[in-house]
Amino acid sequence: MRAGTERKASGDGAVVAAKTLLHAAALLPLALLGWKAWLVGGGGDIDALGADPVAAIEHELGLWALRLLLVTLAVTPLRQLLGQPALLRFRRMLGLWAFAYASLHFCAWLVLDLRGWWSQVFVEIAERPYITVGFVAWLLLVPLAVTSTRGWMRRLGRNWGRLHRLVYAIAALAVLHFWWVVKSDVREPLLYASILAVLLGWRLVRRRQRSARAPARASAGAEQQ
Repeated sequence: MRAGTERKASGDGAVVAAKTLLHAAALLPLALLGWKAWLVGGGGDIDALGADPVAAIEHELGLWALRLLLVTLAVTPLRQLLGQPALLRFRRMLGLWAFAYASLHFCAWLVLDLRGWWSQVFVEIAERPYITVGFVAWLLLVPLAVTSTRGWMRRLGRNWGRLHRLVYAIAALAVLHFWWVVKSDVREPLLYASILAVLLGWRLVRRRQRSARAPARASAGAEQQ
């Protein structure tokens, strides 16, 4: 009994350590971006963020939101491939970090790009398709972030899973948003689009495999009866 308790405590400690490292890793790009912004603002290196600091800040925040969103989607396939259910403990954290970067990306656009022209917000969203797509992606992320707790899982029951399937559409919209923003050199957006296609394709294949096995299990159960 004592050995089992010690193993559980050791396992919990390893998870806490891993989560701490993951938080630090997710925070690092934001810290580096803040340091570069400080250099531009008064630290003595006006070129730290390139020729267009505002665009660089928006791009970096949005890119990390997309990366973390894809990493979140990669948790389930990795868990299935490696046979490590413990990986699921990190999915919510990664998703919330993706939402945090997406929100900062949106706020940077509002504050640094529009510069207080709040009357233009909905005009820009309505008239520029790439902004429309990005805004819809962020808007769909909001209920997923709000309902990411265990309490909401209990309240929503099966509807929780249905709601959180929106993440697939959100990821597709995020890739499309990035593709339209880049415009000319689409090699990087194409890379993320390919990663997303693999992640969604994996899920589709697994779903078809489960559907194919279901009649066989039902038939076997009927024969045993």
